Amino acid sequence: MTTSALAPRFDALDPNVVEDPYPEYARLRAAGPLCRLGPGSWGVTRFADVTNLQHDPRLGSEFPAGYHEISVGDGPASAFFQRVMLYRDPPDHIRLRRLMSGAFTPAVVRRLRSHIEDLVDELLAPALAAGRMDLVPELAYPLPVRVVCRLMGIPPESTEDVRHHATNIGRAFTAVVPEQARTEADEAVSWLREHLGALLEQRRSHRGDDLLSRLLDAEESGDNLSADEIVDNTVFSFFAGFETTVHMITTGTAALLAHPDQLARLRADPSLVTTAVDEFLRWDAPIQGTARYVREPIEIGGRTIRRGRVLVLMIGSANHDERRFAQPDRLDVGRQDNPHVAFGGGAHLCLGAFLARMEGAVVFDRLARLAVLEPDGPTVREPNTPFRAYASVPVRIGDR
Repeated sequence: MTTSALAPRFDALDPNVVEDPYPEYARLRAAGPLCRLGPGSWGVTRFADVTNLQHDPRLGSEFPAGYHEISVGDGPASAFFQRVMLYRDPPDHIRLRRLMSGAFTPAVVRRLRSHIEDLVDELLAPALAAGRMDLVPELAYPLPVRVVCRLMGIPPESTEDVRHHATNIGRAFTAVVPEQARTEADEAVSWLREHLGALLEQRRSHRGDDLLSRLLDAEESGDNLSADEIVDNTVFSFFAGFETTVHMITTGTAALLAHPDQLARLRADPSLVTTAVDEFLRWDAPIQGTARYVREPIEIGGRTIRRGRVLVLMIGSANHDERRFAQPDRLDVGRQDNPHVAFGGGAHLCLGAFLARMEGAVVFDRLARLAVLEPDGPTVREPNTPFRAYASVPVRIGDR
């Protein structure tokens, strides 16, 4: 170590932090670029450091097997995390990302816009008739799940079961997973492997224009792709294709309900919807941090972090760094200079970023055009998830 000053400690499970982490992030940033997390792990608090480290070759995403076993146990979920591209370094990461990215290219996603618009109208119709809805189960979940199922070639009748099990895997994306959640994650991985494995076998003789078919084409053309890698990365891509969008829709709507002046701006100028989506992502990023494994010693703020340690790039804190964002704690749907890191960066930039932005633009454009969009009770945070998420966002809505 080149400095003896003790970095402040950050407790992500503190109830006040779960409810609103941003005052605590400000305290950490003021103290320095690093904070202490668990044993052998550090948090990076400031925007400049986070963005630079996203591209630093001394950091990796591939952790030794023991890290995953400590986190989630030694069952199917641990093996799953070791195979998915999120936790792989080059050359495996490059190989897997290239194969998976075909389902999420801008050209593919643009062809879905009218389908997404129709889905939003379909999902809002019952609520408009009733005059109210809970945004989480009635819009935020079903919309991106149905869209990503179509992209991947998962039949509509399987959608809800696949979503349920994928959500249970999502709860395991944290440093130490509770015992019950470990069991649910193991069961989810086993179920999804069996179900998607069966779908892949069916697709061998009935190809379509979807991710499952593309992966089979790649396998048969000689790409170095194992059956387990196909199934596990299909599961991961499904999860990644809807989870962030779900929480972006709910946190964005909650932000508009809490800031009626910004809702009024969006209503008066619908062209702001594009900047609004990115502002919602900055304001309350669904993913608050992403972990990196220190492969070579690295100095941050006068402190040397040794090989084998873990750095958590604190996305939520970086997105509120007053050194980079003007009035970072103010919601501004027209914010122009907004290089947020909600989708990560570098080699691990989120594959579904373009899709998430399009879905968000369609949803918020439609919501802003409603004559009535008001709270219908208190919002409720989802406590059992590593994401910034809501369990309930009740609203009153109406066309007139």
